[in-house]
Amino acid sequence: MGHDVGDLLLTATTKRIQSCIREVDTLACLGGDDFVVLLTELDTQVEKATQTVALIAEKIRISLTAPYQLNSKEYLSSSSIGVSLYLDKVVTDSDLLKQTEMAMYRAKESGGNAVRFFNAEMQLAVETRAALEADLRHAVSEQQLQLYYQIQVDSEQHPIGAEALVRWIHPTRGMVSPVQFIPLAEESSLILEVGDWVMEAACRQLVVWSKSEQTKHLTLAVNVSSKQFKQPDFLERVKSLIHAYELDASRLKIELTETVVLNDVTEVIVKMHALKALRVGLSMDDFGTGYSSLSYLKQLPMDQIKIDQSFVHDMTSDQNDVVMVKTIIDMAKNFHLNVIAEGVETEAHLSLLKQMGCMAYQGYLFGKPVPIEQFEALLRKDAVI
Repeated sequence: MGHDVGDLLLTATTKRIQSCIREVDTLACLGGDDFVVLLTELDTQVEKATQTVALIAEKIRISLTAPYQLNSKEYLSSSSIGVSLYLDKVVTDSDLLKQTEMAMYRAKESGGNAVRFFNAEMQLAVETRAALEADLRHAVSEQQLQLYYQIQVDSEQHPIGAEALVRWIHPTRGMVSPVQFIPLAEESSLILEVGDWVMEAACRQLVVWSKSEQTKHLTLAVNVSSKQFKQPDFLERVKSLIHAYELDASRLKIELTETVVLNDVTEVIVKMHALKALRVGLSMDDFGTGYSSLSYLKQLPMDQIKIDQSFVHDMTSDQNDVVMVKTIIDMAKNFHLNVIAEGVETEAHLSLLKQMGCMAYQGYLFGKPVPIEQFEALLRKDAVI
C-alpha cells in the first residue's frame, strides 16, 4: 500500500503497544516492523515474573489483532512475540536480544499470532547449531566431505548414471546427517564452499569413469543450490572445471529445484542456455512440489524432469499421486523431455511407473547412496541391488 500507509500502520502499532505496558517499561523500534519492549521492576520470583510478562505479552498480541483504520480503509495484522527473561545470568545485551529473537521465530514457525518464551531447549539448539556450524567451516579444508553415489537406471534396469550426494564424516561426530548440515550450509555462505567442492569432486570422478569402457557412458548428477547458482561467476567456475579436467561435459548433469528456476526466470534462462552451450545436462529436481513450473517449462532449456519422491512413495495407496505422476510423465513427453522418478523403493512402484512410460529410475530398490568403491563394485557385478 506504499510507505505512507506503512508508516501509519507502524505508528498505530506503537500506540497500541504503549497502551499495554507500564510507565516503567521501555518501548523501542529496532527497524522495520521489529519492536522491542524492556519490562522492568518485575517480581524476584521467576514464576511470578513469568506470569506478569506472559499477561503483558498476551495483551499486546490481542491488541495488535484488532482491525486498523488507515486512510479510511480497514486492515488486519498480527504479531509474533518472543520473550526472554534476564535471570541474573552473565549474558550480554546482544545475547539477550538473540534469545528473544529466537523465541520470536519459534512463534512465527508455529503459525504466527503467538507468544513464545526462550527456554533451555532453545538455548541447547542455539549452542548445538553454533558448534555444528563452526565444525562445518573446517569440513572442506580438513577433507571431511565425501561423495556418495546413488545409481540411476533405465527401463531395463541398466545403469545409466548416478546422483552425487555429499556426506560429512566428522572425526568425532561420525557421519553427520545431510538433514542437519545441508540446511545449515544453505542458510549461510558455507553452501558456496561445499557446493564448489562437490562440483569439482564430481568432475574428477567423471574423468576417472571416462577411462573405463564400463563407466564412460555414465552421467553424474550434481545438486546446485539457489545461492550457488546465483553467483555471478558460477558459469565461469563450471567452464573452468570442464577445461581443467578436459571433461566430456555431456556427462555432467546439474540438478536445479523449482525454487531456483522460478525465482528470476529471465536470468535463470540465460544461465541455462549458457550451460547448454557447454553441453552440460540440466534436470529439474523435485518436480511437482512447486506451483508455477508449467507456465515456464516451455521456456526452460531442460533435458530432464525428476519426479519428487513424495509422489512416488504414495502411488500404491493414493490415486491422486498416481494421477499426478502420470500427468508429469505425459507432460514431459509432450515437451520432449526425459523423465526420471526418484524414491522408487518397491516392485509395485516400478511396475506402476513402467506402465506410465517413465524412462529412468532412482531409489532404494536399485541401490542406496554408497561410497565410490561400493558403487563401482555394484557395476562390476553387472547387477542392481
